[in-house]
Amino acid sequence: MAVADGRIHASDGPTLYALDAENGAKRWRLSTDGWVYSLKVDRGTVVTGTRGGGVQAWEAANGELLWEMQGLQTDFETPESGPVVHDGTVYVWADARLRALEARTGAERWSYPVGDAASCGGVLLRLLAAPDGVVYVSAGTRVLALDIARGDVRWRFEAPAVFLCAPAYAPGPAVTGGGVYIADCLGTVYAIDAANGRDRWRIATEPRQSIEPVLVADGSVHLGSGTALYTLDAVTGTPKWRFSASGEVIGSPVAADGRVHFGSADSCLYTVDAAGGQLRWKLATGGEITGSPVAVGGVVYACGKDRCVYALDAAKGTAQSPQPADKRPGQGPPTG
Repeated sequence: MAVADGRIHASDGPTLYALDAENGAKRWRLSTDGWVYSLKVDRGTVVTGTRGGGVQAWEAANGELLWEMQGLQTDFETPESGPVVHDGTVYVWADARLRALEARTGAERWSYPVGDAASCGGVLLRLLAAPDGVVYVSAGTRVLALDIARGDVRWRFEAPAVFLCAPAYAPGPAVTGGGVYIADCLGTVYAIDAANGRDRWRIATEPRQSIEPVLVADGSVHLGSGTALYTLDAVTGTPKWRFSASGEVIGSPVAADGRVHFGSADSCLYTVDAAGGQLRWKLATGGEITGSPVAVGGVVYACGKDRCVYALDAAKGTAQSPQPADKRPGQGPPTG
Protein backbone atom coordinates (compact mmCIF):
# COMPACT_ATOMS: atom_id res chain seq x y z
CA MET A 1 0.00 0.00 0.00
CA ALA A 2 1.14 3.56 -0.73
CA VAL A 3 -0.47 6.93 0.00
CA ALA A 4 0.36 9.88 -2.28
CA ASP A 5 -1.35 12.92 -3.79
CA GLY A 6 -4.65 12.26 -2.04
CA ARG A 7 -4.86 8.64 -3.19
CA ILE A 8 -4.41 5.24 -1.54
CA HIS A 9 -2.79 2.83 -3.99
CA ALA A 10 -3.05 -0.89 -3.22
CA SER A 11 -3.42 -4.28 -4.88
CA ASP A 12 -5.40 -7.47 -4.40
CA GLY A 13 -3.97 -10.38 -6.38
CA PRO A 14 -3.83 -9.25 -10.03
CA THR A 15 -6.05 -6.22 -9.33
CA LEU A 16 -4.55 -2.76 -8.95
CA TYR A 17 -6.69 0.06 -7.58
CA ALA A 18 -6.64 3.63 -6.27
CA LEU A 19 -8.96 4.98 -3.57
CA ASP A 20 -9.65 8.53 -2.45
CA ALA A 21 -7.59 8.98 0.74
CA GLU A 22 -10.25 11.14 2.37
CA ASN A 23 -13.40 9.07 1.87
CA GLY A 24 -12.30 5.73 0.40
CA ALA A 25 -14.13 6.24 -2.90
CA LYS A 26 -12.73 4.37 -5.91
CA ARG A 27 -10.60 6.51 -8.24
CA TRP A 28 -9.68 3.73 -10.68
CA ARG A 29 -9.28 -0.02 -10.83
CA LEU A 30 -7.67 -2.39 -13.35
CA SER A 31 -6.54 -5.98 -13.81
CA THR A 32 -2.90 -6.78 -14.55
CA ASP A 33 -1.44 -9.81 -16.34
CA GLY A 34 0.08 -11.23 -13.15
CA TRP A 35 -0.22 -11.38 -9.37
CA VAL A 36 0.99 -8.05 -7.95
CA TYR A 37 3.44 -8.68 -5.09
CA SER A 38 4.99 -5.20 -4.82
CA LEU A 39 3.72 -1.63 -5.21
CA LYS A 40 5.51 1.72 -4.88
CA VAL A 41 4.57 5.31 -5.83
CA ASP A 42 6.90 8.19 -6.73
CA ARG A 43 6.37 11.45 -8.64
CA GLY A 44 3.02 10.42 -10.05
CA THR A 45 4.22 6.96 -11.11
CA VAL A 46 3.02 3.66 -9.64
CA VAL A 47 5.63 0.90 -9.99
CA THR A 48 4.58 -2.72 -9.50
CA GLY A 49 6.30 -6.09 -9.44
CA THR A 50 4.32 -9.12 -10.65
CA ARG A 51 5.06 -12.80 -10.22
CA GLY A 52 7.17 -14.36 -12.93
CA GLY A 53 9.70 -11.53 -13.19
CA GLY A 54 7.51 -8.66 -14.37
CA VAL A 55 7.87 -4.95 -13.56
CA GLN A 56 5.36 -2.30 -14.67
CA ALA A 57 5.04 1.48 -14.41
CA TRP A 58 1.59 3.12 -14.35
CA GLU A 59 0.29 6.68 -14.42
CA ALA A 60 -0.87 7.25 -10.82
CA ALA A 61 -3.72 9.60 -11.74
CA ASN A 62 -5.60 7.23 -14.06
CA GLY A 63 -3.85 3.82 -14.17
CA GLU A 64 -2.48 4.14 -17.72
CA LEU A 65 0.36 1.66 -18.43
CA LEU A 66 3.63 3.53 -19.14
CA TRP A 67 6.01 0.59 -19.70
CA GLU A 68 6.55 -3.04 -18.77
CA MET A 69 9.57 -5.37 -18.51
CA GLN A 70 9.83 -9.14 -18.10
CA GLY A 71 12.63 -11.51 -17.11
CA LEU A 72 13.72 -9.76 -13.92
CA GLN A 73 14.60 -11.46 -10.63
CA THR A 74 12.32 -14.30 -9.51
CA ASP A 75 14.34 -15.65 -6.55
CA PHE A 76 12.21 -13.56 -4.18
CA GLU A 77 8.74 -12.26 -4.92
CA THR A 78 7.47 -10.51 -1.81
CA PRO A 79 6.36 -6.90 -1.20
CA GLU A 80 9.81 -6.12 0.23
CA SER A 81 11.82 -7.59 -2.65
CA GLY A 82 10.10 -5.74 -5.47
CA PRO A 83 11.42 -2.80 -7.47
CA VAL A 84 12.34 0.36 -5.58
CA VAL A 85 11.45 3.77 -7.01
CA HIS A 86 12.99 7.05 -5.86
CA ASP A 87 13.29 10.50 -7.38
CA GLY A 88 12.36 9.35 -10.88
CA THR A 89 14.51 6.19 -10.92
CA VAL A 90 13.42 2.55 -10.58
CA TYR A 91 15.95 0.07 -9.14
CA VAL A 92 15.60 -3.63 -10.01
CA TRP A 93 17.68 -6.76 -9.39
CA ALA A 94 18.17 -8.74 -12.59
CA ASP A 95 20.86 -11.12 -13.92
CA ALA A 96 22.99 -10.67 -10.76
CA ARG A 97 23.11 -6.92 -11.35
CA LEU A 98 21.45 -3.94 -9.73
CA ARG A 99 19.93 -1.88 -12.54
CA ALA A 100 18.78 1.76 -12.40
CA LEU A 101 15.94 2.59 -14.84
CA GLU A 102 14.23 5.85 -15.79
CA ALA A 103 10.83 5.68 -14.08
CA ARG A 104 8.68 7.13 -16.87
CA THR A 105 10.30 5.27 -19.80
CA GLY A 106 12.13 2.22 -18.39
CA ALA A 107 15.44 3.21 -20.07
CA GLU A 108 18.55 1.91 -18.23
CA ARG A 109 20.77 4.53 -16.58
CA TRP A 110 23.44 2.23 -15.07
CA SER A 111 23.99 -1.25 -13.64
CA TYR A 112 26.31 -2.77 -11.01
CA PRO A 113 27.32 -6.48 -10.57
CA VAL A 114 26.05 -7.01 -7.03
CA GLY A 115 25.75 -10.81 -7.41
CA ASP A 116 22.96 -13.38 -7.51
CA ALA A 117 20.96 -14.79 -4.59
CA ALA A 118 23.63 -17.40 -3.75
CA SER A 119 26.41 -14.81 -3.55
CA CYS A 120 24.15 -12.64 -1.38
CA GLY A 121 23.86 -15.33 1.29
CA GLY A 122 20.56 -16.70 0.03
CA VAL A 123 18.66 -13.60 1.14
CA LEU A 124 17.05 -10.89 -0.91
CA LEU A 125 18.89 -7.75 -1.93
CA ARG A 126 17.57 -4.58 -0.28
CA LEU A 127 18.40 -0.96 -1.01
CA LEU A 128 17.76 2.66 -0.10
CA ALA A 129 18.25 5.57 -2.48
CA ALA A 130 19.24 8.38 -0.10
CA PRO A 131 19.16 12.17 -0.53
CA ASP A 132 22.97 12.39 -0.14
CA GLY A 133 23.42 11.05 -3.68
CA VAL A 134 24.12 7.46 -2.62
CA VAL A 135 22.27 4.17 -3.07
CA TYR A 136 22.86 2.05 0.06
CA VAL A 137 22.51 -1.67 -0.65
CA SER A 138 22.37 -4.63 1.74
CA ALA A 139 23.49 -7.83 0.00
CA GLY A 140 23.97 -10.78 2.33
CA THR A 141 26.50 -9.73 4.97
CA ARG A 142 27.57 -6.67 2.95
CA VAL A 143 26.45 -3.06 2.87
CA LEU A 144 27.49 -1.21 -0.30
CA ALA A 145 27.41 2.53 -0.97
CA LEU A 146 26.94 3.23 -4.70
CA ASP A 147 26.99 6.61 -6.43
CA ILE A 148 23.38 7.35 -7.36
CA ALA A 149 24.27 8.96 -10.70
CA ARG A 150 26.84 6.46 -12.04
CA GLY A 151 26.67 3.32 -9.88
CA ASP A 152 30.33 3.54 -8.74
CA VAL A 153 31.24 1.98 -5.35
CA ARG A 154 32.12 4.47 -2.61
CA TRP A 155 32.63 1.98 0.25
CA ARG A 156 31.81 -1.51 1.53
CA PHE A 157 30.91 -2.70 5.04
CA GLU A 158 31.00 -6.36 6.15
CA ALA A 159 29.12 -7.88 9.11
CA PRO A 160 29.20 -11.39 10.67
CA ALA A 161 25.49 -12.10 10.01
CA VAL A 162 23.21 -11.51 7.03
CA PHE A 163 21.03 -8.45 6.69
CA LEU A 164 17.36 -9.07 5.91
CA CYS A 165 16.38 -5.40 5.75
CA ALA A 166 17.40 -2.37 3.73
CA PRO A 167 19.69 0.27 5.25
CA ALA A 168 18.17 3.43 6.72
CA TYR A 169 19.76 6.87 6.34
CA ALA A 170 19.71 9.99 8.51
CA PRO A 171 21.19 13.25 7.15
CA GLY A 172 23.78 15.29 9.00
CA PRO A 173 27.09 14.60 10.76
CA ALA A 174 27.58 11.59 13.02
CA VAL A 175 27.74 13.77 16.14
CA THR A 176 24.08 14.72 15.61
CA GLY A 177 22.88 11.23 14.68
CA GLY A 178 23.48 11.31 10.94
CA GLY A 179 24.61 8.14 9.16
CA VAL A 180 23.50 4.73 7.92
CA TYR A 181 21.62 2.36 10.25
CA ILE A 182 20.80 -1.30 9.73
CA ALA A 183 19.95 -4.42 11.77
CA ASP A 184 21.02 -7.98 10.98
CA CYS A 185 19.04 -11.19 11.44
CA LEU A 186 20.45 -11.68 14.95
CA GLY A 187 19.04 -8.32 16.03
CA THR A 188 22.35 -6.45 16.14
CA VAL A 189 21.88 -2.81 15.16
CA TYR A 190 24.77 -1.04 13.39
CA ALA A 191 25.47 2.68 13.01
CA ILE A 192 27.76 3.24 10.01
CA ASP A 193 29.50 6.47 9.05
CA ALA A 194 27.96 7.52 5.72
CA ALA A 195 31.18 9.20 4.57
CA ASN A 196 33.58 6.26 4.89
CA GLY A 197 31.63 3.12 5.87
CA ARG A 198 33.22 2.76 9.30
CA ASP A 199 31.35 1.14 12.19
CA ARG A 200 30.37 3.85 14.74
CA TRP A 201 28.54 1.61 17.20
CA ARG A 202 26.63 -1.65 17.37
CA ILE A 203 24.18 -2.98 19.95
CA ALA A 204 22.30 -6.27 20.31
CA THR A 205 18.51 -6.53 20.62
CA GLU A 206 16.49 -9.72 19.96
CA PRO A 207 16.73 -11.96 16.88
CA ARG A 208 14.41 -10.47 14.29
CA GLN A 209 12.59 -11.93 11.31
CA SER A 210 11.60 -8.49 10.05
CA ILE A 211 12.78 -7.55 6.58
CA GLU A 212 11.69 -3.94 7.09
CA PRO A 213 14.31 -1.24 7.76
CA VAL A 214 14.83 0.46 11.09
CA LEU A 215 13.33 3.94 11.49
CA VAL A 216 15.58 6.90 12.30
CA ALA A 217 13.67 9.98 13.48
CA ASP A 218 14.38 12.90 15.80
CA GLY A 219 17.66 11.49 17.09
CA SER A 220 16.28 8.01 17.78
CA VAL A 221 16.48 4.62 16.07
CA HIS A 222 13.22 2.62 16.27
CA LEU A 223 12.96 -1.03 15.28
CA GLY A 224 10.88 -4.11 15.88
CA SER A 225 12.80 -7.13 17.19
CA GLY A 226 10.94 -10.21 18.36
CA THR A 227 7.73 -9.08 20.07
CA ALA A 228 9.07 -5.67 21.11
CA LEU A 229 9.66 -2.22 19.70
CA TYR A 230 13.11 -0.89 20.66
CA THR A 231 14.20 2.75 20.65
CA LEU A 232 17.92 3.61 20.75
CA ASP A 233 19.85 6.88 20.85
CA ALA A 234 21.06 7.49 17.29
CA VAL A 235 24.36 9.09 18.39
CA THR A 236 25.49 6.59 21.04
CA GLY A 237 23.30 3.51 20.58
CA THR A 238 22.15 3.73 24.21
CA PRO A 239 18.71 2.11 24.69
CA LYS A 240 15.98 4.65 25.50
CA TRP A 241 12.93 2.41 25.96
CA ARG A 242 11.35 -0.90 24.97
CA PHE A 243 7.63 -1.58 24.40
CA SER A 244 6.32 -5.16 24.37
CA ALA A 245 3.47 -6.30 22.13
CA SER A 246 1.68 -9.65 22.23
CA GLY A 247 2.97 -10.78 18.84
CA GLU A 248 5.94 -10.36 16.49
CA VAL A 249 6.66 -6.80 15.38
CA ILE A 250 7.51 -7.38 11.73
CA GLY A 251 6.78 -4.15 9.86
CA SER A 252 8.63 -0.87 10.25
CA PRO A 253 7.21 1.71 12.65
CA VAL A 254 6.33 5.22 11.51
CA ALA A 255 6.90 8.36 13.60
CA ALA A 256 4.93 11.61 13.40
CA ASP A 257 3.96 14.41 15.79
CA GLY A 258 5.66 12.87 18.82
CA ARG A 259 4.08 9.46 18.30
CA VAL A 260 5.32 6.12 16.96
CA HIS A 261 2.80 3.88 15.17
CA PHE A 262 3.41 0.18 14.46
CA GLY A 263 1.51 -3.04 13.85
CA SER A 264 1.97 -6.54 15.21
CA ALA A 265 1.15 -10.14 14.44
CA ASP A 266 -1.24 -9.94 17.42
CA SER A 267 -3.64 -8.09 15.02
CA CYS A 268 -3.26 -4.77 16.86
CA LEU A 269 -2.12 -1.36 15.68
CA TYR A 270 -0.21 0.45 18.44
CA THR A 271 0.58 4.11 19.02
CA VAL A 272 3.16 4.96 21.70
CA ASP A 273 4.82 8.14 22.91
CA ALA A 274 8.02 8.72 20.93
CA ALA A 275 9.94 10.12 23.91
CA GLY A 276 9.09 7.61 26.63
CA GLY A 277 7.37 4.65 24.96
CA GLN A 278 4.09 4.95 26.89
CA LEU A 279 1.02 3.54 25.16
CA ARG A 280 -1.22 6.26 23.70
CA TRP A 281 -3.79 3.92 22.14
CA LYS A 282 -4.15 0.60 20.34
CA LEU A 283 -6.72 -0.78 17.94
CA ALA A 284 -7.56 -4.48 17.65
CA THR A 285 -8.26 -5.42 14.02
CA GLY A 286 -9.49 -8.59 12.39
CA GLY A 287 -6.10 -9.79 11.13
CA GLU A 288 -2.35 -9.63 11.63
CA ILE A 289 -0.64 -6.35 10.73
CA THR A 290 2.74 -7.40 9.38
CA GLY A 291 3.26 -4.47 7.01
CA SER A 292 4.19 -0.89 7.83
CA PRO A 293 1.57 1.79 8.54
CA VAL A 294 1.59 5.16 6.79
CA ALA A 295 0.99 8.48 8.59
CA VAL A 296 -0.19 11.44 6.49
CA GLY A 297 -1.94 14.63 7.62
CA GLY A 298 -2.87 13.41 11.09
CA VAL A 299 -4.26 10.11 9.79
CA VAL A 300 -2.66 6.66 10.12
CA TYR A 301 -3.36 4.12 7.37
CA ALA A 302 -2.76 0.40 7.83
CA CYS A 303 -3.50 -2.83 5.95
CA GLY A 304 -4.45 -5.94 7.93
CA LYS A 305 -4.66 -9.57 6.88
CA ASP A 306 -8.42 -9.23 7.29
CA ARG A 307 -8.20 -7.62 3.81
CA CYS A 308 -9.17 -4.18 5.11
CA VAL A 309 -7.54 -0.77 4.84
CA TYR A 310 -7.89 1.20 8.09
CA ALA A 311 -7.84 5.00 8.33
CA LEU A 312 -7.41 6.17 11.95
CA ASP A 313 -7.09 9.48 13.73
CA ALA A 314 -3.38 9.49 14.66
CA ALA A 315 -3.90 11.18 18.03
CA LYS A 316 -6.99 9.31 19.25
CA GLY A 317 -7.06 6.05 17.31
CA THR A 318 -10.64 6.70 16.25
CA ALA A 319 -11.40 4.27 13.44
CA GLN A 320 -13.28 5.25 10.32
CA SER A 321 -15.14 2.55 8.41
CA PRO A 322 -12.59 0.08 6.99
CA GLN A 323 -12.55 -0.22 3.20
CA PRO A 324 -12.62 -3.89 2.13
CA ALA A 325 -10.64 -4.96 -0.89
CA ASP A 326 -12.51 -6.48 -3.82
CA LYS A 327 -13.07 -9.96 -2.41
CA ARG A 328 -12.73 -12.34 -5.29
CA PRO A 329 -12.36 -16.07 -4.67
CA GLY A 330 -8.76 -17.20 -4.43
CA GLN A 331 -7.27 -13.73 -3.96
CA GLY A 332 -5.03 -12.78 -1.07
CA PRO A 333 -4.87 -9.70 1.14
CA PRO A 334 -3.88 -6.28 -0.18
CA THR A 335 -0.16 -5.79 -0.73
CA GLY A 336 1.31 -3.77 2.15
